Amino acid sequence: MSTVQVQQVENSFLQDFYALTKVRLAISVLFSAIAGYLLGANNIEVLKLIMLSVGGYCMVGASNAFNQVIEKDLDKLMNRTKNRPLPSGRMSINTALTIAIALTVMGLTLLYMLSPKAAMFGAISIFCYVSLYTPLKTKTPLAVFVGAIPGAIPFMLGWVAATNDFSIEPGTLFMIQFFWQFPHFWAIGWFLYEDYERGGFFMLPTGKQDSVTAKQIIIYTVWTILCSIIPVFGKTGSLHISWISGMLVLLLGLWMLYKAIILYKRRTAKSAKNLMLVSVAYISALQIIYVADKIISQWI
Repeated sequence: MSTVQVQQVENSFLQDFYALTKVRLAISVLFSAIAGYLLGANNIEVLKLIMLSVGGYCMVGASNAFNQVIEKDLDKLMNRTKNRPLPSGRMSINTALTIAIALTVMGLTLLYMLSPKAAMFGAISIFCYVSLYTPLKTKTPLAVFVGAIPGAIPFMLGWVAATNDFSIEPGTLFMIQFFWQFPHFWAIGWFLYEDYERGGFFMLPTGKQDSVTAKQIIIYTVWTILCSIIPVFGKTGSLHISWISGMLVLLLGLWMLYKAIILYKRRTAKSAKNLMLVSVAYISALQIIYVADKIISQWI
């Protein structure tokens, strides 16, 4: 085999690895974990940040790899997933399982070296995602509730990795991202409704693109906003943000709520996609504001 052919094989495998571990999703989850670490750490240690980053990526990548092994036949039915490595036949099940197991061991080992509690939450996240959320997706809309648990862990995990402690501060971070999961994933379930239907997945609370689903999206958006401004009032231990940061978070929340109301009025795939994009901007901006607020308060 020539050098060019070897390079092509390596590039192809790397692309399949990225697809198997859902690299873009993993990076967004990693962003949450790093934000949680920066909020919890008194002194930022580069080595710990690297270990958290690699360990967090392995944790998310392992969950996604196991998920794709389990759903390989269902992925063949959906347009957005039929070209993934397993349903397309580019990667064998044994290879995918080997990658998933290796990532699990590596990720949990790195997290344990940081904090035993962080490793415990990492293990809980993988278990909930693979053993509960994945099989429930074809059974009941409650799968989204179960999936919100591992989805909310990374923000909290960063704090726990920095402090090796679980108390009201990481609990608050968990609560924010937990409630945020519902409008975010229901918006995705709405604009990808037909594709999910082909795969037999129940992603919307009523199973339909109806007014009840839209109302629930609004309700959970309100809960997300309320949880996000709790740290303003000094009731969450050492996790605290200023009134200015609280107002910025509130304005972002109202923007997201506006998009949720638009979805209720129009009930279109376009309005659902707009809400999804705004929800991503919301959680990312919130985490940046929280971290920036801490840094600025230390300077003052």
